[in-house]
Amino acid sequence: MRVAVLGSGIVGKTLAAGFAARGHEAVMGSRTPDRADITDWLAGQGPTARAASLSEAAAFGELAVLATRWDGTKSAIDLTGPEHLAGKVVIDATNPMGMRDGRLRLLLGFDESAGEWVQQWLPDSKVVKAFNSVSYALMIDPDLPGGPPDMFIAGDDGQAKAHVTTILHDFGWPVIDAGDITASRLLEPLAMLHADYWVRTGELLHAFRMLMPTPHQ
Repeated sequence: MRVAVLGSGIVGKTLAAGFAARGHEAVMGSRTPDRADITDWLAGQGPTARAASLSEAAAFGELAVLATRWDGTKSAIDLTGPEHLAGKVVIDATNPMGMRDGRLRLLLGFDESAGEWVQQWLPDSKVVKAFNSVSYALMIDPDLPGGPPDMFIAGDDGQAKAHVTTILHDFGWPVIDAGDITASRLLEPLAMLHADYWVRTGELLHAFRMLMPTPHQ
């Protein structure tokens, strides 16, 4: 599968490496694809990974992952060109976080979410919220003493969610379908809880798990 990872920070690099390691053609889209840290990152990847502009990556990918900082997400989508993502599944890994009053805070909530905004900005794409409630360090093959954590997803298109679920299983994640894209209002505060605990304790390797009477996938 051809995968466009839109964003070249630590999350984008982690997910692009995960797709490439599984034999997918992974193109990391960036405003500055020739940046030194991207060149260094590519040197450690196999032949199925490369970097390109945001629009080139999006046009190439059969599936896209949006892995930008929230304050740059809208401009990244504009540079990408929504037409290049029309009809495609877009995994939204963003979180609407930013500094306010000297603290990291959730900037959206209650009656709106980043997931909903991304779906509005990409009206012809099938947006699925995923990968947002865990740190980059556990995104690929999470291994914790308490057992595998769960990945919570949300989206309006059932087939798109099924496709993303298959990808997540391949990445080592059991999946909980939280509902349509408005459920991003629930999943993004999970990310804030994760980040707040990380800031307060310095513990990065933690994740969420939903316990049920019967096993789930």
